[in-house]
Amino acid sequence: MNTNPSIASKGFVARRILFAVTLIATFVAFTITALQIGGAANPLLLVDPGAVVRWGLPFATGVTQLAMAIAIGALVLASYALPIGSKQLATALNVAASSSVVWVIAGLIQFLFTYLSVTGLALSSNQQFGSQLVLFATQIDLGRYLAFNLIGGAVVAVLAVSVRGLTGTIFTATVGLASLVPLSLTGHAAGTANHGMAVNALGLHLVAVAIWFGGLATLAVLRTRGQVGLDVVKRYSAMALVAFVLITASGLISAWLRVGSLSALIGPYGALLGIKAAILVTLGALGAAYRLRHFKNWNDGERFWRLISIEIVLMVSAIGVAAALSRTAPPLNATALVGTSPAEILTGQKLPPELTFVTFFTQWRVDPLWLAVVAIAIVGYLIGVIRLNRRGDKWAISRTISWIFGMLLLAFITNGSFNAYEEYLFSVHMMAHMLLTMAVPIFLVPGAPITLISRATEKRHDDSRGLREWVLWAVHTRYAQFVSQPIVAGLLFATSLVVFYYTPIFGWATRDHLGHEWMIVHFLITGYLFVQALIGIDPGPHRLPYAMRIGLLILVLAFHAFFGLAIMSGSGLLLPDWFGAMGRTWGAAPLEDQHIGGGIAWGIGELPTAALTIIVSVQWFRSDAREARRLDRAADRGDNKDFEQYNAMLARLAERDAKGGKK
Repeated sequence: MNTNPSIASKGFVARRILFAVTLIATFVAFTITALQIGGAANPLLLVDPGAVVRWGLPFATGVTQLAMAIAIGALVLASYALPIGSKQLATALNVAASSSVVWVIAGLIQFLFTYLSVTGLALSSNQQFGSQLVLFATQIDLGRYLAFNLIGGAVVAVLAVSVRGLTGTIFTATVGLASLVPLSLTGHAAGTANHGMAVNALGLHLVAVAIWFGGLATLAVLRTRGQVGLDVVKRYSAMALVAFVLITASGLISAWLRVGSLSALIGPYGALLGIKAAILVTLGALGAAYRLRHFKNWNDGERFWRLISIEIVLMVSAIGVAAALSRTAPPLNATALVGTSPAEILTGQKLPPELTFVTFFTQWRVDPLWLAVVAIAIVGYLIGVIRLNRRGDKWAISRTISWIFGMLLLAFITNGSFNAYEEYLFSVHMMAHMLLTMAVPIFLVPGAPITLISRATEKRHDDSRGLREWVLWAVHTRYAQFVSQPIVAGLLFATSLVVFYYTPIFGWATRDHLGHEWMIVHFLITGYLFVQALIGIDPGPHRLPYAMRIGLLILVLAFHAFFGLAIMSGSGLLLPDWFGAMGRTWGAAPLEDQHIGGGIAWGIGELPTAALTIIVSVQWFRSDAREARRLDRAADRGDNKDFEQYNAMLARLAERDAKGGKK
């Protein structure tokens, strides 16, 4: 056995170099093979950008995605698993910073090659070429999205060098994750008829890949420096499990949208999908084996490196295939799905059948993002309840039922007939809005998720921040304390209506997919804050007396009623170039439908108002009853001294009055 440290060190460096060479060779081999299978590098019939661009663009795309995934994954792992002020955190931030530099450099090449591929122009140094390139980056959607992603990479690189705390780290990770949004709007997702579904599926896919692959790569770097323990590996393993489920689900949705039928899988595109699927299944099996067997043998370095090396090689292979797949034409021609009717031109979707009692329950438009949110929220909640029960702590079953029902209602609003019809009927849009901001929070708030997280999640003692620590940090920030104030929450809840519907925000939320998703988040949050201020079980910054809560409820919902009356009495369409241009042959006329929506805004508040009033009144009664019992117990402990002192005071007053009368 060789005990010479210098020889051992040389052997370690040699293995690292060999591993790096293996990764590069694997990426190149799988990318070339995938390009050959899919024909993505074949000369174009009309305007061919040349072999350098045809072959170089997929490689630049793959390197960009690799570097981006490592940077974002390192930041997410650092935010969730590493202690503040530790060497591990500094190493992870350095990994993120260096990967971000590669992300920007490769991204610039990808941006240039994309421009050359789209235009068919040759690379030039003249002024006209530069001005056209700037125009591509500022005026064309594809160019803007790639430019935004590059800017995000540059910001991440600067921040990763600058920050050293966990708050700065999670902010940097948020910037990195936001940089994935423009990429989800490009490629095949941008042209598919099911645009919203495709964009959200691709977005989930990119986020999950970054967390899984980037976290694993960072874990490998930490392991080589002896800076990672079993606790960090277990935390990453939990992240990787969620990422694997998201990748599988989003990949299946994306593949189906681009393939359309099982028979279409026979061909180059289907073959590449099959390769990716095989790699994913293998990675899942390896991850399961590690969780079930190798945690007990964590200190076995050789076994760890064998497993982690295989996983990284497979992930790099999958990214190489994905880069070629993004340049391969899918079997389902998206442009053939978009017709020439007004509704299809405006929305990119075929006009659904007339809204009836039957179609209300049969017409669906799936949103993978909100399905994932609902699934994670329900599963996470149930895991917390099970942990409490195993520990012997009680958790009211009514809270669990309320939370699950609220989440299922949210799933139906974002994936069912509301999502299928709200682009065509203002009344359906208004109904969905009212349910999001008034009905869903009434069920979610009694679930007391913050209390459950704080009780069911184990507190960390190594200066890292898990779910419990981040949630408690978030609710105690100055911003959260401010917007949670009952008066502020009420103002946000009421004024959001006017600001949303009588400004360009309404048009943005209707026409743009990102605006639509922002709308859902905004109205959920404002509704949740308002209901939490009234009936919340979770601790808040300030509690109003129950009488003032009733008054606040009446004032805010009276404002809702006036808003509904304003919509009902309006003589013009809010979005005439949208709702008035759909060309529907069924349902109410656009202006009449808008008046119906105003009636919904006015009338739908009655049931939530009644429910909130009853809940506040019951809580008020219970609070008074508790206070009375407290006073009774205090009196019992004091042997009725308070009562005796009160009688003595009355006697003294009577005696004084009597003496005064005699005088």
